[in-house]
Amino acid sequence: MGVVVETLPLFPLGTVLLPGASLPLHIFEPRYRQLTIDLVTGTLPGKQFGVVAVREGWSPDDGRDGLHDVGCTATLREVRRLPDGRFDIQTTGDRRFRLVDVDDSTAPYLVANVEWLPDDDEDEQQDLAPLAMAARAAHRRYCTTAWRQQGGGDGEMPAELAEEPAPDVADPELAHILAGDCLLPLADRQELLEQTCPIKRLELVRQSMTREAVLLGELRAVWAPTAKFAVEHSLN
Repeated sequence: MGVVVETLPLFPLGTVLLPGASLPLHIFEPRYRQLTIDLVTGTLPGKQFGVVAVREGWSPDDGRDGLHDVGCTATLREVRRLPDGRFDIQTTGDRRFRLVDVDDSTAPYLVANVEWLPDDDEDEQQDLAPLAMAARAAHRRYCTTAWRQQGGGDGEMPAELAEEPAPDVADPELAHILAGDCLLPLADRQELLEQTCPIKRLELVRQSMTREAVLLGELRAVWAPTAKFAVEHSLN
């Protein structure tokens, strides 16, 4: 069977959207206001658009070369139109895709032909439980360390504040869900998004959260994009 190519409107961002993760956006640029209108009115069916991360050191206006190859669809969940025409929207990450080509002339926003990026078939029957438990433990350590650094004290984070993902340890998307609320470097999140082996994905997220928990605890520092220390440009 040949590769199925579909068309998606694109929203380049300075972050990586992961499947299952929430992504609130404040829409103010005219081209993305139009994208939102097209999604809401059904001009673009399915209420989905593609989020693709901008490579560090590049801007959203640098074209195809400035974009990572793999992104994630965002499903529109809530829309609030502000009096001046801006929008506040809530989206959720859904399916991974790989860019085939990008068109910058058809619409005010970028439009891409994409192919879907499923997990490797041979990994579906693997036992994910041991790595899933280790990844969950690393997630708890990260969250507890972050809570302490925010003034929560020296003990364990109270259970009522710990938002643990669903209990299914065999969920192949567990790594994405665990990483969704952690401040991992863009490169780590992009590698996680591109990884099609659930076992390797769990190992990646465990390693990343373990490293970041150490940095947070010892240096009281979390990753920040280099763009924060350069001239700021619009995220949309």
